[in-house]
Amino acid sequence: MSNSSSITEFLLLAFADTRELQLLHFWLFLGMYLVALLANGLIITAIACDHRLHTPMYFFLLNLSLLDLGSISTTVPKAMANSLWDTRAISYPGCAAQVFLILFLLSAEYFLLTVMAYDRYVAICKPLRYGTLLGSRACAHMAAAAWGSGFLYAVLHTANTFSVPLCRGNAVDQFFCEIPQILKLACSDAYLRDVGVLVVSVSFVFGCFVFIVLSYGQIFRAVLRIPSEQGQHKAFSTCLPHLTVVSLFVSTGMFAYLKPPSISSPTLDLLVAVLYSVVPPALNPLIYSMRNHEIKDALRKLIPGYFP
Repeated sequence: MSNSSSITEFLLLAFADTRELQLLHFWLFLGMYLVALLANGLIITAIACDHRLHTPMYFFLLNLSLLDLGSISTTVPKAMANSLWDTRAISYPGCAAQVFLILFLLSAEYFLLTVMAYDRYVAICKPLRYGTLLGSRACAHMAAAAWGSGFLYAVLHTANTFSVPLCRGNAVDQFFCEIPQILKLACSDAYLRDVGVLVVSVSFVFGCFVFIVLSYGQIFRAVLRIPSEQGQHKAFSTCLPHLTVVSLFVSTGMFAYLKPPSISSPTLDLLVAVLYSVVPPALNPLIYSMRNHEIKDALRKLIPGYFP
């Protein structure tokens, strides 16, 4: 019987058996990766260079783009390299690093989205206190708390996962190292060691979700009290991008980790993993910039002639 100390590498899930399909997956992932790099890079540059965007909402959006760049860069380049070079291997340290980084970046993003819900709540429900409650120091502290919470969350989960003895080979049924797939390789009694950490994680995730829901409950009540229809539309339009991003993030994440085992399969797990780890980083900057005139104006100054 093997254990984790004898494992030097893991074998990731191959996208396809034929060389043609492997190359197709490589080009599809390359296209999505370049879109994510370009879109998030433009958002970061536009916010950093335009002083009109030096506000709490855009400060948090800049942090969101940084996290999106990090998360997609943690999984996609390795998957592309494996498809291009027709291999499945990832080293044990590389797998541990991938688990840590994806947990760190995705959990920090979730905490940041919670902070962004508070930003929208203050902007709409307490507009006269917006500058006081969300000053530059307060924004920096909240962003740092999101990054720091993600770091601690990732350390806790990664250390717990890789301390579990592995008895069932080294084949991971996913295109990147993911905790549920690694724990499938664990000895049956060792799997129970993760239950305590899982309970803590669910508590934090549920707490943030409740905070977001309650914030938007207050926001909708405040917006509906605005007498003019134009004022209501303007207030809703400032919340819609964040609400869309949160819905995409939470729905794909919940389906990935809470779907019934009876419908689980390697193909479905692969598709869901792409939906929550690859698609949001590419779509988030498009969602935020699609109807945002301030970002469009900043991008026009940045790249004249490219943005109508």
